[in-house]
Amino acid sequence: MKNRIGIREEDKNPWEKRVPLVPEDVARLVSRGVEVWVQSSSRRAFSDEEFARAGAKVVADVSPCEFVLGVKEMPASFFREGGGYAFFSHTIKGQPYNMGMLRSLVEKRATLLDYELIRDDEDRRLIFFGRYAGLAGMVDALWALGRRLQVQGVENPFLSLQPAHVFGDVEGAKKEIQALGEILAGGGVPGEIAPLVVGITGYGHVSQGAQEILNLLPLVEVSPANLLDFVAENGDLRDKVVKVVFKEEDLVVPREPGRPFDLREYYEQPERYRSVFSSYLPGITLLVNAIFWTPRYPRLAAREDLAALFQGGPPPRLRLVADISCDIDGPLACTVRETDSGDPVYVYDPLTGRAPSGFDGRGVAVLAVGNLPAEVPRDSSAGFSSALAPLVPLLASADFSGPLPASGLPHELVRAVILWKGEFTPAFRYMEEFLRGAAGGKR
Repeated sequence: MKNRIGIREEDKNPWEKRVPLVPEDVARLVSRGVEVWVQSSSRRAFSDEEFARAGAKVVADVSPCEFVLGVKEMPASFFREGGGYAFFSHTIKGQPYNMGMLRSLVEKRATLLDYELIRDDEDRRLIFFGRYAGLAGMVDALWALGRRLQVQGVENPFLSLQPAHVFGDVEGAKKEIQALGEILAGGGVPGEIAPLVVGITGYGHVSQGAQEILNLLPLVEVSPANLLDFVAENGDLRDKVVKVVFKEEDLVVPREPGRPFDLREYYEQPERYRSVFSSYLPGITLLVNAIFWTPRYPRLAAREDLAALFQGGPPPRLRLVADISCDIDGPLACTVRETDSGDPVYVYDPLTGRAPSGFDGRGVAVLAVGNLPAEVPRDSSAGFSSALAPLVPLLASADFSGPLPASGLPHELVRAVILWKGEFTPAFRYMEEFLRGAAGGKR
């Protein structure tokens, strides 16, 4: 039925409380003639009552809606024949853990629209949670650093922090970070780890969110090129935290000696480049990974790079990796599995490959929570909803009976359609190979 949109309850894990549309934006959509059905839920950040007051119809089942909105992946059993769905599918890289879901969508001749692919004409993402992943991720990283240092015998002021989900909102967390900053400014950086270096890869929305939190602390910013010399010369720096932001030209160099770095070439032909990021690892205390990565690009740190830090000599400076991007077996070899807010950290031993939960053990502690924005669900949902809501009337009024070009969808949404009635759209036909590979692996 046209002009009817469903909002599904999130059920990927107990920590997921976000919504794609908040009640305030639902009220505006209803006033414009869009019928909104909301699946009843006792755990999402916005209550059934709030949605009902906004004019939504709260129901047990949203499957009669022609198009259903979610946030995270939906179970394969949820899809109906010919249905339409929008969510973060995490399929475009061939993620094996979602191939069963993707196959079900194909078999049900369903339509799949992925928020990650909604972009403008300059290929900039229009709808995202990235800033909130960065905000929550940095709060959690500073909290986790305190616990890692504690089990290593280093008393530290980071123990005063709580993870982001305890605060529930960004402003509460910021107040605690500011209080921590006052302690650090008074010489509170433990001498055992001075200077305390926070390295951040990337400079997009995720990185910006992480830096928004880090910038609440007393900082000195150092370029990657000067990092190791700065560390060697500032072992007594106890009233500031060192911030280092790594861009592409810091992470890789051309394979051909003497060839200058070219950003466009790197994006288009990454095989011409090799990673040099491991050379910075000896100078970093807390590494925050905030880059977009696909297997086309060089890995930042392979297992052997991390193992080199732990083979003989004093313990390395690197205490914690906060992998906000959370690409499993991706740019960082230590990200071997995704965690959640209830069990967020494991210690990866690059010498054995083991990664037990907790903060103790040889290796590097890894924070790899896969849905960090869910730790500040009302804030992150409101930001996401404000960007999505203007597109919803166009989605609700689209014609799903014919070919995609005749649907009436705006080009921003057309380019985000992975499946149209069970068929891969031209830009995503390469994904057919992922399904064939997944099927072959089952035999």
